Order: sequence, then structure tokens, then C-alpha cells
Amino acid sequence: MKRERTIFTQEDIERAITRMSYEIIEAHKGVQNIALAGILTRGDFLAKRIQHKIEMLEGVQIPMGVMDINLYRDDWTQISHHPIVRPSKMPFSVDDKQVILVDDVLFTGRTIRAAMDALMDFGRPPRIELAVLVDRGHRELPLQADYKGTTVATLRNDTVNVFLQEYDGEDRVFIKEDN
Repeated sequence: MKRERTIFTQEDIERAITRMSYEIIEAHKGVQNIALAGILTRGDFLAKRIQHKIEMLEGVQIPMGVMDINLYRDDWTQISHHPIVRPSKMPFSVDDKQVILVDDVLFTGRTIRAAMDALMDFGRPPRIELAVLVDRGHRELPLQADYKGTTVATLRNDTVNVFLQEYDGEDRVFIKEDN
């Protein structure tokens, strides 16, 4: 039986988005030539929040796109024989942008690898970075987040769930832990 434990409230998520936005601005010494690419589903909502926060702080709206990476996953046949594929929207050239991939949870790294493959179909950005709300470890690929809301220790069988107002009707991050 799994027990549920909340690790991030609505206020915690807002603080993390604010901090990550400041870190992005600081690391890039402004917002020149950066763009966000949110990974469906929930990474796109987090990217929109970061975009909005940066606009509030810097007075500039940085480009933002949305990527569906389902067909790029190395495990898509294990997930479903008929994956639901939604359109990716990258309304800017990635060739001259430092693209920050945004996702909700970083676990094995396979989603991020798929997102990098998908991004290359839009061009060749000079740099790709990663922003995640939760880094839970257990990497299978040599990837790490450049910007993260929190790092949480989990067991491999635990489940980290991110709920966002735009999709789930509430903002909350919780872990379902094996007892």
C-alpha cells in the first residue's frame, strides 16, 4: 500500500518558479537569445509560468514553444500501442536561441533525451538547458537539471505527482511512497 505525502504546496511552487526565473536571468545575464520549450503535459504550463515571471521581472516576453515528445520516446510501445500525439508548436527559430527545456519531474532522463531529439527537428540551438520543478534522482542517462525547484530523495518505486491548476485544478506536488 502506498502512502501519499505532499512535498510542495501552491506557495512552494510559486516560490520555485520565481527563484528559477531569477536564476535563468542571472545565468544568461539578461534574456537575450533565450527561449523556453515546455514538454507536454505540465512542462508546458510551467514554461508559461516562467515566461510570465521573466516578463514581469525584465519587461520582455521571451519566446516559448510546446513539444510533444511521445513518438521520440524509446519506450512508447510499452506505454501504449496507440500513443496520443499532439502537435508541437515552436513559433520561433531555435537556430539562434539558447533553448531551456522545461518539464515537471526529472527521473531517469529518458523524457529529456526524447525532448532533445524532438528539438533537433526544429533546428540546431547553440545550447540546450533544462529546468524542472522536481528532480527525484535515479538517472539512467547522464543528464542533470540546470534549474530546479527542488530535489527530493525517493525510492525507485515511489511516484512523484505534479498537479497544476491549468490541468488538474490545483497546484500541489506529492509523493506516493511504498510502505
